[in-house]
Amino acid sequence: MSQVSDHRKLRYEDYARIPDDGLRHEVIDGEHFMTPSPTSYHQLVLQRINIQLFNQIMSTGLGTVFVAPIDVELSEHDIVQPDLVVVLTGNRIITPTKIKGSPDLLIEILSPSTRDNDRNRKRQSYEAAGVPEYWIADPDEHEVAQLVLTDGKYVAREHDGKLGLSIVDNVTVDFSEVW
Repeated sequence: MSQVSDHRKLRYEDYARIPDDGLRHEVIDGEHFMTPSPTSYHQLVLQRINIQLFNQIMSTGLGTVFVAPIDVELSEHDIVQPDLVVVLTGNRIITPTKIKGSPDLLIEILSPSTRDNDRNRKRQSYEAAGVPEYWIADPDEHEVAQLVLTDGKYVAREHDGKLGLSIVDNVTVDFSEVW
């Protein structure tokens, strides 16, 4: 027997009213999640990936690379702040206040407080929104999963620590320079 719930799924308007308290707030499938600031090692990993992407994507005019915090409204009930967001030139989803739609690549760097959401809830949201490529980097294990959308489902791609983006040719992130 199903229960009737008066719980209303949150939208961007609700999300935008959350007070700025220095913490990371996200809405996944209409549910509010809050996490503390990431660790210093998490931030180093983030910077090292960003430098490689910036040099190959932004510096060459292929697109834009954003570092959190940046709001990404994937759907009416999914507003997230991935660690890194890549929007290729031609994907016209960047607005003055947020990214509205599916970016070309989203990268999450696992933290103890985000591990489950990044591997499960966010993966499902990103897949449902049609995000072409999603990376999950685990700084503790020195591993990264590259998930590529194939026929509406994420498929893990094998790699040797050098990840070539599936969304654009000749862009590679060397994780031996990240860990």
